[in-house]
Amino acid sequence: MSKAININLPSLAGSLENYILSANQVPMLSFEKEQELAKKLINNNDLDAARQLVMSHLKFVVKIARGYDGYGLSLSDLIQEGNVGLMQAVKRFNPEKGVRLAAFAAYWIKSCMHEFILKNWRIVKIATTKAQRKLFFNLRSVKKSLGWLNSAEKSVIANDLGVANKDIETMEQRLVASDLTFERALSDSDDAQNAPEELIEDYTFEPSAINEKIENRDLAQDGLKNALLNLDGRSRDIVVSRWLRDPKNTLAELADRYRVSAERIRQLEKSAFEEMKPYLPQMGDIKSN
Repeated sequence: MSKAININLPSLAGSLENYILSANQVPMLSFEKEQELAKKLINNNDLDAARQLVMSHLKFVVKIARGYDGYGLSLSDLIQEGNVGLMQAVKRFNPEKGVRLAAFAAYWIKSCMHEFILKNWRIVKIATTKAQRKLFFNLRSVKKSLGWLNSAEKSVIANDLGVANKDIETMEQRLVASDLTFERALSDSDDAQNAPEELIEDYTFEPSAINEKIENRDLAQDGLKNALLNLDGRSRDIVVSRWLRDPKNTLAELADRYRVSAERIRQLEKSAFEEMKPYLPQMGDIKSN
């Protein structure tokens, strides 16, 4: 199967409790049924079979996600990432190997959750190499308290994980460190000058900076006017309605207005931005919402 599996799963936007309840109500498949569905998916690209495989394992994703409680991230976000891993596992599952999907999917589910945790646990990445990632999750699982580990504990952990004591010390320092906020907290005293914002010179009211800001604004406005005039009427209306009007129109609203699909509106919007770029040199790629 070369194509990605696209399945509409139950939404996590509402009540998390209702989602978990719904997931738990889907019965697990027997080994025989699981094999049958997996073969249908491989041989016939049967998306209904894929959906049954995914739906029957949503509770498994929830169970794994609960194991990562304590990282300061929402359970719903972890479940969402785990569901992505589950669908990747279903796509790659080979029934001929004779193993259960749950055992095979655990790796893919955890991999997506790990990637999400490492990206969001700290502002600065705490682990970048494969070895550091393994150490990060293993060290958190074996660390028995928030206090510093003694030499004997470090040696035991280093031996179990096959790493050096120095690696344990470095990762432990990263684990207990906290992000430094850019702005000084309101509760800080006047003599607290350690926030990063205190080290940056303020050019807000410097005359040349003000003049440059005004010139850039005028140039941008002129460029935008010329860019819009270069578009046909429908494309101009789409750009203005989507980005220059308050409240902004949605893709669905514009689709109803022009009696086309929302995807067609998105395509027209993208094409309009491409036509506008020569008039707006500083214009970056804009993604549709």
